Amino acid sequence: MSKDISSTTLMYAILSVEDSVNTQQDYLESGEVPDDEIENEEEILGDLEQALMELIDVYKIRLKSEPDLPAIEDLLGGDSDSEG
Repeated sequence: MSKDISSTTLMYAILSVEDSVNTQQDYLESGEVPDDEIENEEEILGDLEQALMELIDVYKIRLKSEPDLPAIEDLLGGDSDSEG
């Protein structure tokens, strides 16, 4: 398997992880997380946010060689600058 992934795959990965971040944030803010699981769920959120930042960094590098790709701001609906 190639180490390089397609730009389409990278875009879908970013969107998927962003959705997971949003879902995890909503869960943590819902008040439904048992007290003994809050720390673990916060760690999961941190890991997801780190993964999103890393994917965005890769995407920004990809944009330099493929300028026809949508800007990261357009891909994420304008939220990317707060991510990294």
